Amino acid sequence: MKIVIAGCGGVGGTIAEQLVQEGHAVTVIERDNKVLQNVTSRIDAMGIQGNCTSIAVQDEAGVKNADLLIAVTNHDEVNMLTCLIARKIGRCQTIARVRSPQYFNEIGYIRDELGLSMAVNPEYAAAQEMARLIQIPSALEVDSFAKGHVNMIKVEIPEGSILDQMKIMDFRSKVGDDALVCIVEHDQEVYIPNGSSVFHAGDKISVTMPIYAMNAFLTKIGIKAKSIKRVMIAGGGKLGYYLAHILLDARIQVKIVERSEERCVELSDLLPKAMIIHGEATDKQLLLEEDVESMDSVVAATDQDEENLLMALYAHKVTDAKVITRINRLSIGEVIGDLSVGSVVTPMNITAGYIIRYVRSMQNSYGSNVETLYRLVDNKVEALEFIVGENAKVMKDTLANLNIRKDVMVCCISRHKKVIRPGGQDQIQAGDSVIVVTTRPGLNGIDEILD
Repeated sequence: MKIVIAGCGGVGGTIAEQLVQEGHAVTVIERDNKVLQNVTSRIDAMGIQGNCTSIAVQDEAGVKNADLLIAVTNHDEVNMLTCLIARKIGRCQTIARVRSPQYFNEIGYIRDELGLSMAVNPEYAAAQEMARLIQIPSALEVDSFAKGHVNMIKVEIPEGSILDQMKIMDFRSKVGDDALVCIVEHDQEVYIPNGSSVFHAGDKISVTMPIYAMNAFLTKIGIKAKSIKRVMIAGGGKLGYYLAHILLDARIQVKIVERSEERCVELSDLLPKAMIIHGEATDKQLLLEEDVESMDSVVAATDQDEENLLMALYAHKVTDAKVITRINRLSIGEVIGDLSVGSVVTPMNITAGYIIRYVRSMQNSYGSNVETLYRLVDNKVEALEFIVGENAKVMKDTLANLNIRKDVMVCCISRHKKVIRPGGQDQIQAGDSVIVVTTRPGLNGIDEILD
């Protein structure tokens, strides 16, 4: 596909790199020549320096013949205008990054009027992921499928767990029918388990299951489930605001620590039920005065990675709270390793995942559509949800008789809101939501799980 990306800063550069890796012809438009050169020197993409709202610049970038334009500059208005112009001069589909709460609250109207194919909000998407982690605090990661009916949670097997030294062939009889282990991380190895695989204490496993089965599963494997009632958020920017809004709606008490006095006044008006604290998130005395030690969860969500890491490390030291850390720069995420910073959330990666999912759906609308896409374990594994079309080949026989690739596992089938843990005699039907996990990134359709 021919794809034009307007704005190649952090988000745009990441999206461009991933789309090039998937084999697409990418052209990037960027006003700042230094930023443009940085991207085009790293990846095989054409670069156009200029204003992306200019018809001449878009014409030079090949928008008239493009399949998709993605506008991810730092300004919502520029992104929306860029998409509008692209729709007028070409026939491409358009995706805009829209971050402002004011615009995002009206996104349905804006999308319809501008003819947007999709609008993405990195901070809101990150806030949703953080909220899921807070709602299931024992999980290292929580990914949602089938419109929220199915979760994939990542947990670490504790010492003394029933799972320690258990073969996966015994998992169903000893743990239950609802859960299915899809990914195992043992030392530095990541694999999709088979019947002879053995669990060990300290392994990290990703498990799919219906929401109702979550607490019982955690209890059975030796992880205590606890409820979150009090949350402290460092950073009152867009992400902090969105997260606080979600948590307050769930009747969770929220404290926000924000360094800007002007922003504190704004937040007091926007979030009257939250407690707004003016101060530095790395001020230990302030955190102690605000009772950080009694919090159920601490979220480091400022715009500064270093500040977030320092607060997360301190919170982990003085409290047993669920710690969540926002990381903006991918390079930071690669080097923090085993630092005790809790669950790491990267808005940039979430946004890229949304867009990659959409691009794959554009490529394959015959047998299925990619409904959801998560890139896991440093992009070594993908978890995808496909909506099965009428002509899909996977419907021809039972799962046991299908020649499914060895690097693919069918984890779950959602049919008419009923969650099915797939067995060999189950058969996929048109309209099913099918969740698969694979160590072979790049699946565009459900039929590609067949060998």
